[in-house]
Amino acid sequence: MFKKISIKVAVKVNLVLLIIVGFGTIVLAREQFLRLDAQYKSQAKFESMVAAKAVGKLFEEAVNNNAMTTADAFDTNYQQYGSFEPAKYHTKYDSYADKALLGLQDEMLKNPSVVFAVTVDKNGYLPTHNSKYQQAITGDKVKDKVGNRTKRIFNDETGLAAAQNTQPGFIQVYKRDTGETMWDVSSPIMVKDKQWGNFRIGLSIAALNKAKTTVLIHLLISMAVIIAVTSLLIHYTIHSSLQPLTQLTEKASRMADGEVNVPILAHTKDEIGELAQVLERIRISMKTAMERLTKM
Repeated sequence: MFKKISIKVAVKVNLVLLIIVGFGTIVLAREQFLRLDAQYKSQAKFESMVAAKAVGKLFEEAVNNNAMTTADAFDTNYQQYGSFEPAKYHTKYDSYADKALLGLQDEMLKNPSVVFAVTVDKNGYLPTHNSKYQQAITGDKVKDKVGNRTKRIFNDETGLAAAQNTQPGFIQVYKRDTGETMWDVSSPIMVKDKQWGNFRIGLSIAALNKAKTTVLIHLLISMAVIIAVTSLLIHYTIHSSLQPLTQLTEKASRMADGEVNVPILAHTKDEIGELAQVLERIRISMKTAMERLTKM
């Protein structure tokens, strides 16, 4: 009977524990998710600002070394070439950009959460894309739209807002024309104290969600282990605490069968100890009554 009581008590306690741990898990998960969001965005902001300064310096050095003029660096007379859809353009500086910017931009893609890292001028013109987006033209518009995105003008709403942005680490939600949704982080590029454009980083929301899933799994596993260990400890504690009561039940059962000569001792001063004292008084009364009946 008392084993059943111990199980009932253990189940109730564990249910309360489960609710508390569950609520705690939700709070911890939310805090971890917010921390990851902040961490990913903060890193992307920093990288975009550093890259923007680096690109501005590269253009200024080219002007200072007479590799191009200031007017060439700010050229917006886009010359369309080929019959691509979307259209592609040359500028007076795009050949320089192909040599100077590609390595810098590709280096940033070593971060798996970065989808793209590119330089765009104030109109959204992208002279040099990352290597992975400069695949050979296939003639298949769908494949080329994904595989070859260089020397295009990205003047969609998000692209233009990024290109003309004046705020370091400006973040937008970007619904890319390839179907992906990501964060767009941009920082202004300054050349000769004049804004040239922006450095844009596409930050993968899918990568962040994957990281959140990993954190959640680890958190759930940890909480499951805690609940399992705690449940065993609770069951053991309740069972051991009720053990004296089990022993008293056995003595009371033997006393009901006429065994009244074995004293029932109280080893504690709690409720179980009080019960033992009551049973001892009953044993004494029964023994006295039985002795009287024997003498009659």
